Amino acid sequence: MSQKTNRRRQYTASQKVAILRSHLLEGRPVSDVCDEHGINPKLFFRWQKEFFESGHLVFERRGADPAARRAEKRVEVLERKIRQKDEVLGEVMAEYVAVKKTLGGV
Repeated sequence: MSQKTNRRRQYTASQKVAILRSHLLEGRPVSDVCDEHGINPKLFFRWQKEFFESGHLVFERRGADPAARRAEKRVEVLERKIRQKDEVLGEVMAEYVAVKKTLGGV
């Protein structure tokens, strides 16, 4: 007697899109698409929901303005410089307070 192993197949993102495309663009019935690929219709509809909920990200990345990306990079560099200056200033202030204490000025 042979036992059937219940292994789940892992689909890549591009495979999921191709499966969704066969229904959405080619007009094939969901039941046919699911039977062909051996997936549960619930899984198909979950992929479809995720696809539509995250689809806007494709347009945001593709449409990102190069000038805006440069500005973001510049802001990151400037923020890093400010953090470094704050650290140096903190060290200098700590040394100042220590020297002032040893000289009896505090």
